Amino acid sequence: MPATHLSHPALPCGAAVLPGTGSDEVFARAVFAPALTTAGIAVAAPRPRAGAALVRESLAALDAFAAAASGPILVGGVSLGAQLAVEWALRNDTRCAGVLAVLPAWAGTPGDAPGAIAARTSADLIDREGLDRALTIATDGVPPWLAAELTRSWRRHGDGLAAGLRAAAAHPAPDLDALTRCRVPVGISACTDDPVHPVELARAWATALPHASLREMPLAAFGADPASAGRATIDAWREACRAR
Repeated sequence: MPATHLSHPALPCGAAVLPGTGSDEVFARAVFAPALTTAGIAVAAPRPRAGAALVRESLAALDAFAAAASGPILVGGVSLGAQLAVEWALRNDTRCAGVLAVLPAWAGTPGDAPGAIAARTSADLIDREGLDRALTIATDGVPPWLAAELTRSWRRHGDGLAAGLRAAAAHPAPDLDALTRCRVPVGISACTDDPVHPVELARAWATALPHASLREMPLAAFGADPASAGRATIDAWREACRAR
């Protein structure tokens, strides 16, 4: 995907990408950096702040990246990171060249969204069992790629992990009405068989957003190559740019 084929009127002044709940910048970079770097777009993946300040500090990281840029930036993320990216774009559309949203988990109040339930359940498990035992339970029977990601990222969050999970699970995403007011192009990718990030929610996002395109894939393909989601999302963003 060479930069000369980019369908946006100007190459964005970099991209800032955020991880999902309990995840880390290592995974966010693995998802987005290969395709963005190929497109000639510099990538920043700030390390998430562990603990109750997770959401506030993640949004502040986008502010800081935009303040240092010489023009509009791309913002993106996985799951919670995707939701925070859209939230930021709604408040900063003149500084935003678009959003890259992988696996959105809910719209509006988290409530009983599967992703919010999973985050709260994990936080309770960590508080009750301790990190080591919680990891043993959480990774039992899951695909090896997911077990490896959870093991690395949960340990890196350390003592703030449970509080960060709860902060994420309590934070509302823009609701579908708010999404209709998004002025920037949005690329979305979702997995058709991911119970934590229902594809129906991603489709609702794509329908509500005025300038959006969606790509779908099996969860196994995402696990085998996380960068495939980044490539799909950037392709979707380009399509949304062309359709404006």
